[in-house]
Amino acid sequence: MDFNVKKLASGAGLFFTRAVQFTEEKLGQAEKTELDAHFENLMSRADCTKNWTEKIYRQTEVLLQPNPSARIEEFLYEKLDRKAPSRITNGELLGQYMQDAAKEFGSPYGSTLIKVGECERRLGAAEREFLQTSAISFLTPLRNFLEGDWKTISKERRLLENLRLDLDACKTRLKKAKLAEAKAAMAPDFQETRPRNYVLSASASALWSEEVEKAEHELRVAQTEFDRQAEVTRLLLEGISSTHVNHLRCLHEFVEAQAAFYKQCHLHMQELQKDLGRLPNAFALNSTHSMAAAGSSAEGVSSPVETDTLKIEEVQAPATGTRKAKVLYDYDAADSSELSLLADELITVYTLPGMDSDWLIGERGNQKGKVPVTYLELLS
Repeated sequence: MDFNVKKLASGAGLFFTRAVQFTEEKLGQAEKTELDAHFENLMSRADCTKNWTEKIYRQTEVLLQPNPSARIEEFLYEKLDRKAPSRITNGELLGQYMQDAAKEFGSPYGSTLIKVGECERRLGAAEREFLQTSAISFLTPLRNFLEGDWKTISKERRLLENLRLDLDACKTRLKKAKLAEAKAAMAPDFQETRPRNYVLSASASALWSEEVEKAEHELRVAQTEFDRQAEVTRLLLEGISSTHVNHLRCLHEFVEAQAAFYKQCHLHMQELQKDLGRLPNAFALNSTHSMAAAGSSAEGVSSPVETDTLKIEEVQAPATGTRKAKVLYDYDAADSSELSLLADELITVYTLPGMDSDWLIGERGNQKGKVPVTYLELLS
């Protein structure tokens, strides 16, 4: 019990001494040991690294999981050291809804929902894989730095600052002790000073000499501890360069994961567009034929678009209204009325009266046929 009380009293005294030294430094009443410029640059670089790493980490979390409730749930599971339950992605959920809805509808809407639902589920699965890869290769190293390396650096920096305060307090005590010793050693006035005071003056001078020796010893000890801690902190701060190299490698892995994810999504969407380019033909033609028949009945003028089948060989390009178009994706014709396309080629396109807005007539040399608008970039 006595030991604990003494230890507590000693700690309280040390804390009070540091508080006094810190306050006097802020008021300009005490000197402060300055660190060298290289050390200050290392600390500034470390602070900058911590601040930006924290911002990048938080925003990457938002990018990967926009739902704040889900992020809080994952955080709680992590703190409880429990595995978070597997969460279905929004794309997978949408795909499931579409496929379930397709059972209630007939063709062509139901069959289209099935195709789109399958694609959405594949996109959702690709997203889940991307989230897992990004969390392991990018988020985890950033979190390890913030919760591991940076906490160690902060702890050692606080200890260095405390030892600096102790060192400067020792310097202040030594300065005051030397000043008091010098005053005590001053020669007394023989006319005004009694003989008894000579003894007191000599005793006080010897006492202050002992205080100076004690203060010098404490200063040497404090300087040694400060130098040792400064070297430890310097080594940790210089390790920030290795942290940058590690984070750079993780950033490359994150970019590669993103590129693979978006490439996979692009391929899935291209396949879906090809599938949808074939599926709408039945009802697109029906709509086209109905509009053409209605137009012919109302105006009594024959249309190039027949009610039963589109006779491509009889279609003539209009005198005006033709445009050039660049093909965006490869397209395989579903039947003889369509024109197969190759990506990046240029073709001439135009529309016919009563024709569905999702389709155009395309010409390439002597070849002509219907082409889907979504596969084209119309040029001026």
